[in-house]
Amino acid sequence: MLLYTMIFYIENRRTEPAFNLALEQVIFDRAESGHSYFMLWQNRNAVIVGKHQNTADEINPVYIKEHNISVVRRLSGGGAVYHDLGNLNFTFIAPVEGNADPDFSFFCEPVRKALLSMGVPVEISGRNDMTVDGMKFSGNAQYKKNNRVMHHGTILYDSALETLSHALKPKEKTETRAIKSVRSPVANIKPYIKNGLDIDGFRSVLLENMRNINDMRDFYLTPEHLAAAEDLRDRVYSKWEWNYGKSPPYTLRKTRRIEGCGKVDVMLDIKQEGVIDNIAIYGDFFGNFDPNELCGLLNGHHLEYNELNLLLKNIDVSRFIHSLKTEAFLSLLFD
Repeated sequence: MLLYTMIFYIENRRTEPAFNLALEQVIFDRAESGHSYFMLWQNRNAVIVGKHQNTADEINPVYIKEHNISVVRRLSGGGAVYHDLGNLNFTFIAPVEGNADPDFSFFCEPVRKALLSMGVPVEISGRNDMTVDGMKFSGNAQYKKNNRVMHHGTILYDSALETLSHALKPKEKTETRAIKSVRSPVANIKPYIKNGLDIDGFRSVLLENMRNINDMRDFYLTPEHLAAAEDLRDRVYSKWEWNYGKSPPYTLRKTRRIEGCGKVDVMLDIKQEGVIDNIAIYGDFFGNFDPNELCGLLNGHHLEYNELNLLLKNIDVSRFIHSLKTEAFLSLLFD
């Protein structure tokens, strides 16, 4: 059962994804437990993956790298979402009693009412989405611990939907025990706002409407809160081990016909820490050395571009697969 308490609003204008997720956790862990908290915030370009997801199965790694998109894992479950400065995120942190899972609609409803007052025909759909004209604009997730719940959601206002579709579109299937995202048709809600507000104007009006719906007071972050969030960002949310290495074990297959080389088929077993546990290379290519020797060099290393690029820097891959350059081999593994 959720407890109705005073709601404190937290102003956060920083846009660094790893910091903002760390700040959520700091507030969840440290703010006075008898109150509820509400925050509006934005991230620059990022894919935020759910706690139980296999990151490699949720992102397009080449597109992510080319477009400088951050990848950060959050505390809550659910599917991967895309953030940019055309998207507005909201977070509720509230006390809860008992063991029952909190109702997603409890936290979506005040946001729905605030958007309705702005002329957006919002519906709460399924377990954890909000939609407009049947298209999803808000995905929501929750994390619960020690009689407290954190509920956060997205609001696609004027987001780059084409970038979203590319960043979240994996190019191959992996065999994994992780929870895979379900892709739904998405839409921005800016076209439904009659006065054509920019994202900052929309944020201000939404907050005003939320204040009218709830008894809300301001809560000011202290230097200690910010320092704790920066420390947590550096220790956890900016680390490869958290954002990728927490993925569960999975098997990955990469196949490509490469001009001048032939067909190259790579099978990889990845351990929970994101480490290559076993790799095999097959195909109709030629080579002067057994490709199993190349596999032996890769085993035990993280499936991470920079690490493998450094490892192969002084290795002539073409000895194992005739005419194959290191760049093309890495492209095969990470495209």
